[in-house]
Formats: sequence, C-alpha cells, structure tokens
Amino acid sequence: MDNHQVDTIIFDLGRVLIDFDHRRAAGKVSSFCDKSAEEIFNLFFDSPLTCLFEEGKISPQDFFLKVKETLNLKLGYPEFVSIWNDIFFLSEKNYAVYHLAKSLKRKYKLAVITNVNILHFEYLKKDFPVFSAFHHIFTSFELGAIKPKPLIYEKSVELLGTKASNIFYTDDRPELVESARRLGMQAFVFQDVDKLKADLQNSGISIN
Repeated sequence: MDNHQVDTIIFDLGRVLIDFDHRRAAGKVSSFCDKSAEEIFNLFFDSPLTCLFEEGKISPQDFFLKVKETLNLKLGYPEFVSIWNDIFFLSEKNYAVYHLAKSLKRKYKLAVITNVNILHFEYLKKDFPVFSAFHHIFTSFELGAIKPKPLIYEKSVELLGTKASNIFYTDDRPELVESARRLGMQAFVFQDVDKLKADLQNSGISIN
C-alpha cells in the first residue's frame, strides 16, 4: 500500500477502547421473560431492530416498547435501561490503547467512529474516561448510518476536513476495515496494542 501523509487517526470504540459482553445483559433480561438468554442475545445484538436503534431511526422509548412486546417483558423502562447499559468494562488492552491515543493526540487529529445507540453512548460518556483522548467522536446514531455502510465513513471524512488517503483507521472487525479501505483509508485490523503500534509506524506515524 502506498503511504500518504497521515494527518488523522481514527479508532473504533468497541473491543478497542472499551470492551463489552452483550450476554451479560441478555442473561439478566431472561429473568423477566420466558425467552432464553440466547434468544434475547439474538434479538438485542444481531437484529434489524438494533440496527435501526444504532442508526438513530427509532427512539430509546420506542426501542424499549418493541423489545417489551417481542419478549413479553415484565420490566419497566428505567430497569431495562440499567440492564441494557451494564455490558461495558475496561481491560488492560483498553487502557494501553487509550494511553497510546493520548500521546498521539499531541501530533495528530484523533477521532472515533463507532456503531452505538444513544443509551449506550450517554452511559459511556458519563462513566468511562476514554473520550478525552479524541478531538472528534462520530456515532452511528448521529450520522444515521452504521459501519460498514460507506455513508458513515464519508460523512466522518467530510467533517474531519481531510482526505480519506490521509487517514489511518483501526477496527477489530475485518469487514469494517475493508469498507474503510475501499474509501481510500489506510485501514488495519486491530488485534492488540503491539500490532497497532507496528501498523502505525509502518504507515509513517510517529508514536513517541
């Protein structure tokens, strides 16, 4: 790959800067309905309903009502939101990436592009410190598209005021990396902080 002068570095959020376990919430919700944790997991996290929520096409209240109806859920909205948000945690890997991002922020424009719904995002902003390392946070619910749809990348590049070829992007999901590459970004699959550092250096980025 021909390297262009990188002026912007974009990180994915989930499983890069913040880890999560969807099954934690699915297991808790199963106590309030007659569905199994696996059925709830598939409804919450691999469904058109969740995609609509992450694209900002339905409100949190409407999302809850759809879930309540589908599961015959014996749970109120505040209790549901508490369980829905209780999936996130920080690992040593996350802290290492966060500290690397903070050091990169001195020399480069830093951004996050994430598929996330408004409930999760508001919760994360309040309880997790990672966003302080970034100049820009681009969310699927605000931009109206989820990765790997080209639109979310295109809107982010436009808002950043740079060229796609001047962007380094890292994401843990190969199909999302490939979508970014098709737009011209220098994009790499995230595995751990050592590989990330190597990918950054190989792209001409100073990490010191």
